[in-house]
Amino acid sequence: MSVLKRRKLEENEHDRLYFDSYSDVSVHEEMLSDRVRTNAYRLGILQNYAAVRGKVVLDVGAGTGILSVFCIQAGARKVYAVEASSICEQAAKIVKLNKLDDKITVLRGSVESVQLPEKVDVIVSEWMGYALMYESMLSSVIYARDHWLRPTGLILPSQAELFIAPVTQPELEERLAFWEAVKSEYGVDMSCMTPFAQTCLMSDEINVNPVAGEHVLSHPFKFAEIDLGSVTPEQIKSIGGSFRCSCFGWGTVHALAVWFAVVFPGEKPLVLSTSPFKEETHWKQSLLYLHEPVDVVQDTEITGNITLSPAEHNSRYLRVLVSYKIGHRESKSRQFRMGD
Repeated sequence: MSVLKRRKLEENEHDRLYFDSYSDVSVHEEMLSDRVRTNAYRLGILQNYAAVRGKVVLDVGAGTGILSVFCIQAGARKVYAVEASSICEQAAKIVKLNKLDDKITVLRGSVESVQLPEKVDVIVSEWMGYALMYESMLSSVIYARDHWLRPTGLILPSQAELFIAPVTQPELEERLAFWEAVKSEYGVDMSCMTPFAQTCLMSDEINVNPVAGEHVLSHPFKFAEIDLGSVTPEQIKSIGGSFRCSCFGWGTVHALAVWFAVVFPGEKPLVLSTSPFKEETHWKQSLLYLHEPVDVVQDTEITGNITLSPAEHNSRYLRVLVSYKIGHRESKSRQFRMGD
């Protein structure tokens, strides 16, 4: 078997597993329970009613179809809800239950494989994953834009931004200190476990957890911006930039936190942010642990570069390469992973 054919078979299997994960009710329950996310989409669509009213919409990765319904509520003439997983069967039932089956057509398949009977005026999609790029659905939105969107068409949301900041984690400090305390509790010295615990807890796996605003040690730095109207498939293979943060005061840096925001256009743009300073979403924040905790003081500078890329063997998995320098310490680099 040729290398190209083997790679194609592997990609098909990865896609099957990915779409199968969206066939379970839990993931849709989690997304719909995220009121920040769902209301932002609802308001973002409704505030663009002038561009949606009487127009044709393509919903990429429609899931249960709620965004398609929002588009009809905003006055869309027709919506094509494209969904590759079996949840599309439930979406069709929801559409029928809401008496919208004359306006919303549910199509099963990836957007790369389905055929639409006409071009569309608007694309709507909730394509974002952890750290924005995990699961790599952005490529499908770009494909839909290039193949089905009219030249004057609109994409909702239209822009994405990525941020980074150093954070401290008191709960991690407590877990690392646990092994020092075992002797006083049980009379057995286990302090030698501390380096092992640090290796396990501060690994190269991207950790998704909420960060309290008071644990962010500097102003966030925007290191990348994506315009969905112009970004190319080649550009999303490597997204990133340099960053520079100045610490507020004394503290211990355990990780660099990454989060994103997406923007719905309008006279007053609506921003869906996953910042630790905003109401929590199901995306939380993505933590990239340093090699070891580092103490900082006020005005300590943290500089570096960060790049987000799809994993070589599975484009839906994420790799993040970070080089960083804290104060006068030597520069360090680390590659992080999500999925495997």
